Amino acid sequence: MVYLPKSQPAPACLEQEKMNVNGNYDCGEVLERLQHDFKNKCYICESGEPTDINTEHFIPHKGDKQLKFDWNNLFFSCSHCNSIKGASGKYLNILNCTNLSDKVDTNIYYSIIESSYINEINIIPNTLTSRVSNADKVLRTASLLNAVYNGTTPKKRMGARNLRNRIIKEIRNFNDLVLEFENSPNTLNINLEIKDKIIFHLSAASPFAAFKRWIVWNNKVLNNELGQYCK
Repeated sequence: MVYLPKSQPAPACLEQEKMNVNGNYDCGEVLERLQHDFKNKCYICESGEPTDINTEHFIPHKGDKQLKFDWNNLFFSCSHCNSIKGASGKYLNILNCTNLSDKVDTNIYYSIIESSYINEINIIPNTLTSRVSNADKVLRTASLLNAVYNGTTPKKRMGARNLRNRIIKEIRNFNDLVLEFENSPNTLNINLEIKDKIIFHLSAASPFAAFKRWIVWNNKVLNNELGQYCK
């Protein structure tokens, strides 16, 4: 997860639809606004351009019309993540990636374990950087992300494996760019071209940006050079 602020004000159609018996919260420009605000990524796993798009209620509305049509409660997710988040009911109070004070970027530590026979993702709650009152949210968010990236049932584990393969491919491409940047000749144009590509990879619009940012933060030299772009 990375910080992704919601645009304001809310689409006007939500207030209108709330008045209808069978109102539709996917009305008007809602889907396009969500796609734009969330950079066309699932806010949980950060997969770009998902084909199985869900309009998710961050807090389940359970028939509450205010929550059902609340613009700030509508999020952009994929069905894999939405089904895992909603299946058990234990992920109701997690970090909100649209709330800057929740510090989703630094409260969750991302790492990949990769070998010739296994790939695994380890999400660690960074509770040392969070307020005590926020620690439970951090723990639940880390638990959700571990479930998303590693699976909970045979079918979900298969989907999670496919997701990890996409992540690893993306991270390898990013690491190749970083290596090229570190070893590039002292030619300004070449160096700037590679750096621009890396800066995009670190931006909120890039798929799996949280993984890439932690690669930079974990390397003192890279952090000095590129840490300012991890936002």
